[in-house]
Amino acid sequence: MGRGIAAGVVLAGLALAGCGGADVRDGLVVKGTPPARPYTGPLHLPSEKSSGEGEPEPGEGSGAAGKALECDGAIFSGGGSDRWSKGDGGSTPEEGLNAYFDIYVPEEPDYGYRVERREGDRVLFSFDVKGRTKVAVVVAKDQPHRPGWGPETSASCDPSEWPASYARSKGYEIWTDREGHRVPTTKVISSPGAEHCDWQSAHFIDLGSGPNSRMYVRDPEGLFDTELNGTYDADARMPADARDTGYHYRDWSLWLAADRSTAYVRTSDGVEAWPAAADRIGCR
Repeated sequence: MGRGIAAGVVLAGLALAGCGGADVRDGLVVKGTPPARPYTGPLHLPSEKSSGEGEPEPGEGSGAAGKALECDGAIFSGGGSDRWSKGDGGSTPEEGLNAYFDIYVPEEPDYGYRVERREGDRVLFSFDVKGRTKVAVVVAKDQPHRPGWGPETSASCDPSEWPASYARSKGYEIWTDREGHRVPTTKVISSPGAEHCDWQSAHFIDLGSGPNSRMYVRDPEGLFDTELNGTYDADARMPADARDTGYHYRDWSLWLAADRSTAYVRTSDGVEAWPAAADRIGCR
């Protein structure tokens, strides 16, 4: 997709987690190579927020940052900034970008940004992959309730579009399709069980997003017996009507039962049956 995608998750409500104005972290801002199609639109745009109830759409309210992205798919996250106190912002645009990472502690890459555009008291910083913007942050100076330089809007493409090594370092298990293309995390994503909940023996696959999404669980120790619509089987037989999704992760290939009640994971050692969770399982 081209520029101008306009949907997203608002950053409002995130707690302040640091103090701006500190030294800019090493490698945060680089000279970089100008993109083939730099963003030419205004850096100050009204926040586009829905008036409806419920969860906001991904990227909603991300303004110019969302417009500057060059995602292969939809915007993954983004929005506007909260207010902050004097001393949280920076004295330069670069310190303003640093404040974004200090204040919000986002998962996006914290290195390799370059100045894509300046416009008055606003600067657009972009993180590019193969010449296309995958993360964008607009910093502004001395805005209402935001003294100094700091983030005004931000937006990010799906983690599957970030550098593979960085996404992996953040715990994202990115799957590929039949052609070897990386699949958006909104379609399929897997993750090991959280250590702080003593779930290391478990593994999860999330398939799809929204009300039709399903979570499948590898549960060899029976941690979630009462929460699953079935039983994990480490040595299962692939049903004749199971469908190959075409999704692969390392030596895993993902198949689904006809009724989607069970995911069959074919490995180099055989086939495992991962039952679906009755409801989403989350570690607190």
